[in-house]
Amino acid sequence: MSEPRVALVGASGHGLWHRRQIAPMQEAGRVRLAGLVDVRPIEAAPDAPVPEGTELFTDHREMLRAVRPDVVVICTPPQTHLPIATDALRAGADVLLEKPPVLSLDEHRALSDVVDETGRALQVGFQALGSAALAELMGAIADGRLGVVTGVAAVASWHRADSYYQRSPWAGKRTVDGHPSLDGALANPLAHAWMQCLAIAGLAPSTVELERYRCRDIEVDDTACLRITLESGLPILVAVTLCGEEKIEGEVIVYGTGGTAVLEYPTDRLRLPGDSEFREVPGRTSLLENLLAHREKGEPLIAPLARTKPFTAVLDVLHAAPQPTRLTDDLLSESGVAPERFLTIKGINAVLRQATERLALFSELAVPWAEQPLRVALNEEVTGA
Repeated sequence: MSEPRVALVGASGHGLWHRRQIAPMQEAGRVRLAGLVDVRPIEAAPDAPVPEGTELFTDHREMLRAVRPDVVVICTPPQTHLPIATDALRAGADVLLEKPPVLSLDEHRALSDVVDETGRALQVGFQALGSAALAELMGAIADGRLGVVTGVAAVASWHRADSYYQRSPWAGKRTVDGHPSLDGALANPLAHAWMQCLAIAGLAPSTVELERYRCRDIEVDDTACLRITLESGLPILVAVTLCGEEKIEGEVIVYGTGGTAVLEYPTDRLRLPGDSEFREVPGRTSLLENLLAHREKGEPLIAPLARTKPFTAVLDVLHAAPQPTRLTDDLLSESGVAPERFLTIKGINAVLRQATERLALFSELAVPWAEQPLRVALNEEVTGA
């Protein structure tokens, strides 16, 4: 059997990461990179080559007609995901779709209908779900090593300069051309954190409580606190910022009656009850490799579209929420010079840690700048998912 023909839509920017994943697979004869699509000139990179015979396009529809790929990887702005994925599925391709897959439940339903209609496979690019560390943590929970789970939390303190919000026309935007964009801390860079929390909890959300803040004149959050309560009553508390002090890489914390476990999800380091320190748990299953194994051997997908429905339900709440509160300049410190100027919220790391330790919103901690949260009960379609 000849190797599957793979095409990448969105070949520059973050698309370079996908090209770096595809390159060794091509070298090993696992796939053939048949087409690259981008509206901008396709970037050259020594570790992300354009193999001889790979066709270049600026329109994904033209590529689908000319190349007829077996698998399409889509790494384009989130507001473009639904139409491009729909075209690829209806052209007969299986799809690896970057996260977030879509930005509303209406779009999720529409894309699910196309998956059912075509019978093709769709994997969502929540790469952290392929982590061996996550699998070990979930196994420890199932084996009772933590006792009864009483709460799940995620915390991250990252730092982004002004240039981060100049990286693309949709950066920092709530909507683009009338479509949701939601390029905020929760929906984009730190989405892996609470998607892992939802995967660990394994149940559908019932209510969402949300506080969002911003330090710049952007339309989305760069700092946020989110509490998702499941049907069982189990809380998931997420506290994140892109205006942090010393870096908190990103931790998923599981509290239980028998102890606490912490997964540093970007690095796949894990600390279980009884461990004196973090240890590395090597191994992430490539979502593209998993998609190929699904095509060839029927192996279950790690991140099928259906698994992301609760995540998308929370995105619906983000989209309907009021604009994030703009924090006043006296709460911030500034370093660097534009475009590499950084803004930091004074004392934010202590706030993040306290929120996740107490499973409490910022407003419940008497943080002086915190405002009352938005509270939304999700409908039965989501809670029964």
